[in-house]
Amino acid sequence: MLRVPCPWCGPRDEIEFRYGGPATIAYPSDPDAADDAAWAAFLFVRANPKGPIDERWYHVAGCRRWFDARRDTLTNEFLG
Repeated sequence: MLRVPCPWCGPRDEIEFRYGGPATIAYPSDPDAADDAAWAAFLFVRANPKGPIDERWYHVAGCRRWFDARRDTLTNEFLG
């Protein structure tokens, strides 16, 4: 099980959190103008890199805050 380092509550078990995806995904600048293909790409197409990646996490069972964390996808170690 992962130990996720919440900036407000400290390290907690992964089960207390919800993964929010990569932190580097930009929301469409004009959502009303985006067609179905653009929305599908935004919602479902993701890179799967090996190594460090910035992610969004939500602490459901604790402070109920969103935060960004850097995690190595090869070792599952949180780097910051």
